[in-house]
Amino acid sequence: MNTIYLDNSATTKTDEEVLKAMLPYFSENYGNPSSIYKIGRENKKAVEEAREKVAKVLNCEPNEIYFTAGGSESDNTAIRGIAYSYKNKGNHIITSKIEHPAVLETCKQLEKEGFEVTYVGVDENGIIRLDELENSIKPTTTLITIMFANNEIGTIQPVKEIGEIAKKNNIAFHTDAVQAVGSERIDVKEMNIDSLSLSAHKFYGPKGVGALYVRKGIKFDKFINGGHQERNKRAGTENVPGIVGLGKAIELAYDSLEEHNKKIKELRDYYVEQVKEKIPYIKINGDMQKRLVGNSNISFRFIEGEGLLLNLDLKGICASSGSACTSGSLDPSHVLLAIGLPHEIAHGSLRVSIGKYNTKEEIDYTVESLVEIVGRLREMSPLWEKFIEEGNK
Repeated sequence: MNTIYLDNSATTKTDEEVLKAMLPYFSENYGNPSSIYKIGRENKKAVEEAREKVAKVLNCEPNEIYFTAGGSESDNTAIRGIAYSYKNKGNHIITSKIEHPAVLETCKQLEKEGFEVTYVGVDENGIIRLDELENSIKPTTTLITIMFANNEIGTIQPVKEIGEIAKKNNIAFHTDAVQAVGSERIDVKEMNIDSLSLSAHKFYGPKGVGALYVRKGIKFDKFINGGHQERNKRAGTENVPGIVGLGKAIELAYDSLEEHNKKIKELRDYYVEQVKEKIPYIKINGDMQKRLVGNSNISFRFIEGEGLLLNLDLKGICASSGSACTSGSLDPSHVLLAIGLPHEIAHGSLRVSIGKYNTKEEIDYTVESLVEIVGRLREMSPLWEKFIEEGNK
């Protein structure tokens, strides 16, 4: 059975060109970048070339880029680092209710440490309420952290407007752009972004490596002590193969961004239209215009997302549920609840995220499988039986 991979928001397949660029740094070019001899200097040069590639994409300076182990570390470093650096000014942080756990859990931990956090709501499409955000600002507010694009429903936030609000009030603005980098054009200067997180494995790079942009002039504490790597902000010998892979992946992504986005969006729109046409009693979650091109999140009434996922897996299809059931929790997605979905509908959601390697044939097979699986699961559902008995069709 061939695997049909439709969970590109979770991770992507490493591009062969990226892998090819990385391989020499595991065996031939194995020097420590901190060493002064030739093979060390060569690896230091490779790290700096990757830094320049990231900076070029974001329109910032190379010395504003710090390499990390991924998006979660970047989020933690930015939020905690900025919060503690400006604690003498204030202890208030503003975020949203639909952030990734890397942000939400960090904010919850900071609350235990004496910080105050306001969780701003979103509308029915998952767009941040700008008026609520602005009204939440206090004299003690030092940081606003709002994601660029949501990992579950794909909604893209009004980042430039948020940045303007932050700048007007002399507040640092961090954005978790893990889902957006590789899919959206991002200019940190134009968008008034002070800090940004990204992760290589979301745009066909390797896992376990990411980057953090922090604008020059924004203070942030370091959280890994030891050596003086990354301008004394992140101790530890650099993951040279991973950093090289990140640099190559981001370069490839932006060299062909419009071409890949056009193909991906066409497949995503085709998938959504086919599901709408062939399966009744569904709800599309998120804004269909202000949305990542590959993302689709659809709730199927009268079924559980976990059952849907397991049955898709039996057919070789990889996707994701809007319910947290598979992680051991019976609670539905906090994102879907935040946009106003009732529990029973939020539980039956399916996220399909399409990437550059997917084909129309795969989408056709997936829709055909969904028709069969949803129909079968509904026939076994007491809620569906009751719905039909009450005269609904």
